[in-house]
Amino acid sequence: MNNSKRWIDLRDSFLFLPAIYSVISIFSVVISILLDEWIVSNWKDALPGFLLTGSSVAQTLYGSLVTSILTMTTISFSTIMVVLTTYTTQFSPRTLQDFMKSRITQHVLGVFSFGFIFSLLQLFLLGKDSGSGLISPFLTVFVSVVCLAFFIIFIHHSSRFIKVNNLIGTIRKSTSSLITRTFSQKHYDSYTDWNKEDIEKRKSTDKGIIATGKSGYVQSVHYASLIQWAENNDLLMETAFSMGEYIQKGMPLFYYWSTSDQEDSNYEEARNFVAIGNERVDIQDIEFSLQKLVEIAVRAISPSLNDPHTATNCINRIGSLLIELADVYEPIRYYPDEEGSLRLIAEPVPFREYLYKCFYQIRIYGHHDVSVMNSVMEVLYKLAFIQKEKVQDDVWQFGCYIIKAVDVENMDELDFERFNHQAQKLADACGTAISLKSNDAS
Repeated sequence: MNNSKRWIDLRDSFLFLPAIYSVISIFSVVISILLDEWIVSNWKDALPGFLLTGSSVAQTLYGSLVTSILTMTTISFSTIMVVLTTYTTQFSPRTLQDFMKSRITQHVLGVFSFGFIFSLLQLFLLGKDSGSGLISPFLTVFVSVVCLAFFIIFIHHSSRFIKVNNLIGTIRKSTSSLITRTFSQKHYDSYTDWNKEDIEKRKSTDKGIIATGKSGYVQSVHYASLIQWAENNDLLMETAFSMGEYIQKGMPLFYYWSTSDQEDSNYEEARNFVAIGNERVDIQDIEFSLQKLVEIAVRAISPSLNDPHTATNCINRIGSLLIELADVYEPIRYYPDEEGSLRLIAEPVPFREYLYKCFYQIRIYGHHDVSVMNSVMEVLYKLAFIQKEKVQDDVWQFGCYIIKAVDVENMDELDFERFNHQAQKLADACGTAISLKSNDAS
């Protein structure tokens, strides 16, 4: 698990792809020089003179291209800093991950690194050889054209990514994929119910504790390997954490029950199947992905921005994700091995917890904005209507929680009519009734 986490961190690093491109550029220089020597020595008399580039022309060409590529790289880094500043001040610091992990951004810098090193090495090696070449100058010009194309692509990508609607759409798409992976694409068995007598029997022995090795956020759990490890050690394990939670070093990570007499120190290997880092990531953390949209919405309704349209857009996207989540959601708690023996118990996140985390901050900071609260009520209505009995109780309970935050009695008549209409729609979808009264409406 540690190796897997290191590979993920390395792969998502801002330096990974540029470093790969830089190494490839070195090999490309060697290959182009070898091809030049072979072609010129064997076919020089058969080639037209205009195809062969003299050393003085090549030196001027390489020098100009090195300067041009370095200038484009500088502009690109400046653009990146502008985008990151905008994300931090207007959207949310948590959304920086989405831009930094963008493959377009990393590939663009990788191509620039390739072009700069390729041209620089060609210029350096040219001074050692006064002969003429064919392949190297052609490849250098081609690389420069490719760098220019990627520069245009990057400017277009940055201008689109900095638009809040595109950012919201990107987060919504990635969260939708995460929901699908979490509940539909599992490589292990999982159940929502289990025989209680079997659990009590397995827990009849003394309970052991596997403590956390370091402090940080729970980023991911390798369930398949953890289940296999528990089977090999004949253990029943229970998690003492939830995904995305910040845990302190020395706090319980797992509880376990064993029928063997192995030393407790052997069980500390279980830590390797839980990735713990300094920040939350959206590898398996659905709640964190949803909270990115929540933070954008909360900032949009702040007095400094005062952009309720963006907040409404975020709320609508959150509603779409909650509908998708409710469609596949299962309170998965029990994980057996291939032989059908229970090996892991993990407390699931209740659906009402997702509801609460998605809207409680919007309720606190947006209760005075009728358009925002109407959007929340509309989302709850659609969720209850589409998913029906599956989540109606949780939705109605949370709907009442939202209604209590609104000062209905002192609403203007038109505002009250609109909000009351949304409340009645929600009540009908949940199969209940509600009666709101306004002083102005009366």
